[in-house]
Amino acid sequence: MIEDILGEFKIVVAATRMNDNEDSVEVRNVYSLDGGYIGMIKDLEKLLDRGIIPELASPTNSTCSIGKSFHDGKWYGWSHRAIYGFKIGDKVEEGDCCASSGLTDEYLKEHPDEDLSLPVGFEAKTEDDAKRMAIAFADSVS
Repeated sequence: MIEDILGEFKIVVAATRMNDNEDSVEVRNVYSLDGGYIGMIKDLEKLLDRGIIPELASPTNSTCSIGKSFHDGKWYGWSHRAIYGFKIGDKVEEGDCCASSGLTDEYLKEHPDEDLSLPVGFEAKTEDDAKRMAIAFADSVS
């Protein structure tokens, strides 16, 4: 059943003000039950329309940026800039977001462990590989 797949989400409603002279505005943010920030309700709706169940890319993240779609079976990575899905058989090509971390060379020299990019030619042979591509994509476009 779809209800079993979707799980549950936590909606936090808060009044917020941009500055002291303005009326407060009600904001509704959505979180996964493990505490990962998803966005506003409209952000969750866009993901669910694609059949994507949002999750954290790693336990150290605080924002959900990947998820698997029960519509097409792809692993998706996203940010506010872009979204893309990956499946078994996909390959990283020159110029793909997966092939670049988006971080400067200087920064990567000091923090090589933060480079989640994949080498050109990497092929998703398993579901874990497709998920890894989604993680690299989300990291690159964030």
